[in-house]
Amino acid sequence: MTVTDTENWVRPYTATDGRTLPSTELDLGSQVRATGRIAPRQLELDHAHALQWCRTPTSVAEVAGRLGHPVMVTKVLLSDLIESGALITSPATFTELSLTDLERVLDGLRRL
Repeated sequence: MTVTDTENWVRPYTATDGRTLPSTELDLGSQVRATGRIAPRQLELDHAHALQWCRTPTSVAEVAGRLGHPVMVTKVLLSDLIESGALITSPATFTELSLTDLERVLDGLRRL
């Protein structure tokens, strides 16, 4: 295992201070979007990276895939951002999702 592999294995859980449960209920299809109230430079690194992927409505699964973090870690990070007012969320129903959105969710899941 290289140093980089070790950092990637440990880092996600240090980003959440060991927390394993999000404070906001999110599912893989929940859409999150940045509010613009908080700039990424005001946040810790992992929170800033998550926020950058949410400039447009993005599913939790896609954010997890792009960050390369386990889904639960991503949910904790996104919950922190929701609580701070940096993100808003809305549940997604499959009838609201376009084929492109569904493909993006599937791509995100494949990256997990």
